Amino acid sequence: MLFLLRDCSPLGRDPVLKKRDDFEDVLEERRNSSDLRYALRCYTPALYKGLVPCKASMLKSIVLQSDSLQYVVGQVSAECGESREAVQEEAALLLEEMAHRLQLGTIRFFAFTLSKAFKALFRGVCVNEEGIQRLQQAIQEHPVVLLPSHRSYMDFLMMSYILYTYDLALPVIAAGMDFISMKFVGEMLRMSGAFFIRRSFGGDKLYWAVFSEYVKTMLRNGYAPIEFFLEGTRSRTGKSLTPKTGLLNIVMEPFFKGEVFDVNLVPVSISYERILEESLYARELLGVPKPKESTSGLLKARRILSEDYGSMHVYFGHPVSIRSLAQGHISRSQHNLLPRHIPQKPTADTQAFVNDTAFRLVRLQEENMVLKPWVLLATLLLQNPDGMDLSTLTEQADWLRRLALAFGAFLDWPDHEPCSKVISSSLALHKNLVCVSGGRVRLVVEELPGAESATEEAGFNRAVSVLSCASYRNQILHLFVRPALIAVAMQTANCSRKDEVFNCFNFLRNVFSNEFILCPGAAVQDFEEACYLLGKCGAVQELQQDLVMSQSGQTTLAFLCSVLDPFLQGYQVVCRYLCEELEENLLENKFVPAVRSFTLQLILSGTCCYEALSSDLQKNALAALIRLKAVRRVKAGDQVTLKVNKIAVNSLEDTLGKTNVQHINIYLYSSLLNNK
Repeated sequence: MLFLLRDCSPLGRDPVLKKRDDFEDVLEERRNSSDLRYALRCYTPALYKGLVPCKASMLKSIVLQSDSLQYVVGQVSAECGESREAVQEEAALLLEEMAHRLQLGTIRFFAFTLSKAFKALFRGVCVNEEGIQRLQQAIQEHPVVLLPSHRSYMDFLMMSYILYTYDLALPVIAAGMDFISMKFVGEMLRMSGAFFIRRSFGGDKLYWAVFSEYVKTMLRNGYAPIEFFLEGTRSRTGKSLTPKTGLLNIVMEPFFKGEVFDVNLVPVSISYERILEESLYARELLGVPKPKESTSGLLKARRILSEDYGSMHVYFGHPVSIRSLAQGHISRSQHNLLPRHIPQKPTADTQAFVNDTAFRLVRLQEENMVLKPWVLLATLLLQNPDGMDLSTLTEQADWLRRLALAFGAFLDWPDHEPCSKVISSSLALHKNLVCVSGGRVRLVVEELPGAESATEEAGFNRAVSVLSCASYRNQILHLFVRPALIAVAMQTANCSRKDEVFNCFNFLRNVFSNEFILCPGAAVQDFEEACYLLGKCGAVQELQQDLVMSQSGQTTLAFLCSVLDPFLQGYQVVCRYLCEELEENLLENKFVPAVRSFTLQLILSGTCCYEALSSDLQKNALAALIRLKAVRRVKAGDQVTLKVNKIAVNSLEDTLGKTNVQHINIYLYSSLLNNK
């Protein structure tokens, strides 16, 4: 049994290091007993209000006969001129394509095989038992929606494995259509509770009606916990993605319409010490196409079973009651004006509520992510591209550990081991990314075939290592991003007045709102929270209307500025490209390859950082420019062109240039640390 510590002090109170939920390694028993006995054991989960779940075939019948679907079938029949029977048959085919066929026999098969795989891959899988107990209670009281973070294909397999281990009701899981083409595996996933949805519905009214009614029927009947990923897809960067609200709207609707008393939303934070897809993700961010999901590809991936991926933590958060959240914010009386089966678009207030809830839930996921020592080491190594002495890395990692804890990090750092031993162990686990030679620690440069020249190949090789390392650094950004925005704002404002610093902070926050999870409308709250954290660690002082750096604050503020530097550089590069691009009608689908080529040339000339090559950063920068109305999307037929307001883009580049802090880098606070 292990437990983790986290600074849980509420805003404005003295920090107290409090004990978090206890964690139990679920693989410990698996290593000491029979996997077959485990898979075949008696499985009797407690269900919602003690109901006996209906069979999958009965569930489909309920959906097809529902008033809601019959209403849309009639609409589609009238609009397209087809007979009602033909449209009903099409609806049945769509439901057959998406529906799960959960079978206990398949679950037992996965329980056996995954036990073997997880014991080979991980040193431990640690779960907070108090979270499991809360979930067990929640499942029996109200319909439950599980919302895990999404960093790996392993996420949904691990979720079902854990629930089976603790004798909890198994979830039905929203999965992309990518898996359905995998022979044998696709059907096995369907029989383990996966239901398949298309990535995009377009304007397909019938598909949307079938899908939404299927999900709502499972929710209303308490058939099983529903599981989906708020982020919509796996994060390739290690950062949380902007939440997608389509499915969240669907699972909230039965509450809005009074069909259920309440719905419990359970955020789940899944943290990996080493991610299985780390190198694959880096290549995808550099434009290498994602391998298509296939059974043969899965079989080839068996070689990963010989690798060591450290430990992982799964934290089940407190259930969030929609009823409690909506109280005083949402009026449900509007749904009494029409029969419940008639589809209604969410009102602006309802959509704003759903959006705000989605951001809150992702923030809860972030706060309960367990950070490992390697996350701190990756942060420092990225700010020292030429490598670091092991002794310096050890000293600075210890300093950063203290800063992270002061900011509220949920950090898994062995307290009774010397810092040097913790760091050596972490470096050994990530030997594919770093090497230690002659007392210095450097990033390992991978080989990436296919580059056009030796120089470009070297650049791409280096970029793979940097982006792989950045995916771990990014896991801690939710902790630093708000204080970092203030640190950069203090430098940009060139003035200590608090209102001026806030204006700069708010501008930067707006620019980066696609890059980080920054809740809409919470700028003042974020600013006050960040000021509190900076004051708590002694970096700044609040003097009436002024915000000033303390005598000991330069080290911390310099570090925080350096945390944001790759993003500032990356956004500047995108602005510069758009200003220099001669093509008047730039096709949107050509944007990322063109920016990538432009960025690589800047890197080779020594004027840009490797992280600017990330397609995720480039897309986020474009989204920010569109939101700020510096770029317009113009659709003509099947093509979308980008209309660039070069004056506005150039102005933004100049403004970001004033915040560029390349000259305040790790070496500054390295010397400050060494002089302490």
